[in-house]
Amino acid sequence: MKRVFIVVLDSLGIGEMPDAALYGDEGSNTLKAISKSRFFHAENLSKLGFFNIDGVDCRPGEASPLGAFARMAEASCGKDTTAGHWEIAGIKSGEPMPTFPDGFPDEVISRFERLTGRKALCNKPYSGTEVIKDYGKEHLKTGGLIVYTSADSVFQIAAHEEKVPLEELYKCCRTAREILTGKYGVGRVIARPFKGEYPNFKRTSNRRDFSLVPPKATMLDQLSAKGKDVIAVGKINDIFAGKGITEAVHTSGNTEGIKATIELTGKKLDGLCFINLVDFDMLYGHRNDVDGYAKALTEFDESLPAIEAGLGSGDILMITADHGCDPSTPSTDHSREYTPLVMYGSSVPAGTNFGTRSTFSDIGATVLQYFGIKPEIYGTPLLKF
Repeated sequence: MKRVFIVVLDSLGIGEMPDAALYGDEGSNTLKAISKSRFFHAENLSKLGFFNIDGVDCRPGEASPLGAFARMAEASCGKDTTAGHWEIAGIKSGEPMPTFPDGFPDEVISRFERLTGRKALCNKPYSGTEVIKDYGKEHLKTGGLIVYTSADSVFQIAAHEEKVPLEELYKCCRTAREILTGKYGVGRVIARPFKGEYPNFKRTSNRRDFSLVPPKATMLDQLSAKGKDVIAVGKINDIFAGKGITEAVHTSGNTEGIKATIELTGKKLDGLCFINLVDFDMLYGHRNDVDGYAKALTEFDESLPAIEAGLGSGDILMITADHGCDPSTPSTDHSREYTPLVMYGSSVPAGTNFGTRSTFSDIGATVLQYFGIKPEIYGTPLLKF
């Protein structure tokens, strides 16, 4: 029995890619930014070789790292969650998913209003916390749905849980997902429920993402087709629209995601556990909270011994990211950065530096190779088994 645990530290980039200036991200380095916080501690990641990765210079590397490591370049166009995760799983996206810096066109909004029976408020790029502050009172008064976007390819719908029941909000998101195809095919439609009273509205943990279905077979499809377990923790199931996944574990944030990961190491499984820890991005990167981001990474680092203790002789732990979101820059959006990869397990050659890889998909190809499955996805295996 073999198991692989992929943990995505959502948005933990490690420095600008050569084309970062094309995305307005020149100078971004999420890891370096948070390493300057007094709350930053990453001793266990360091032991695995995290600070031995090419280009990482915010802490000294280990003389004898316990894991193997690499710097991952994104081959896909863009810097969003969907493209990043899809690439990890073996899809190179040739064209960036559409964004709407001026809001969504009338034909989209009018159809959305007609099919949901609710007016759309806002319809502009907006901060998720600011939009409920600015439009929350009108929403409660009229019942209109707060529709907004960002620099990412997203259609977000915010609604107060006492005004619009969660199931209705999710239904509205599914309606939007059906509308948003073709040239309007955003990567994700996101439900953003909130509670409270003005001006102290707070977003709840009942967020849901409604993604496009991956256009090609992924690592997940190949694994599940061979009868392997494919367990998705956090928003992984949403990102892949359930495709290729055998079990989904929804979580409210990093703490629950870490707990679920530790619990899964204690279960008899044969396959992949794919985990996303969303708080790095959602709560700290997008809110330019350097100290909060540093504290979150420290929490994960402190959990690593418990995760490692649950690994068996046939297990591999992989830790990576999907893009950057430098909380020290004026921007609150994702950043075009390299991502880290550290791998740990008895089958992993400790201390090996795999250099800079040309695609995140080498992760997916490595996983398939480990399970004896010929990769039919983009990417090249890092390890030989």
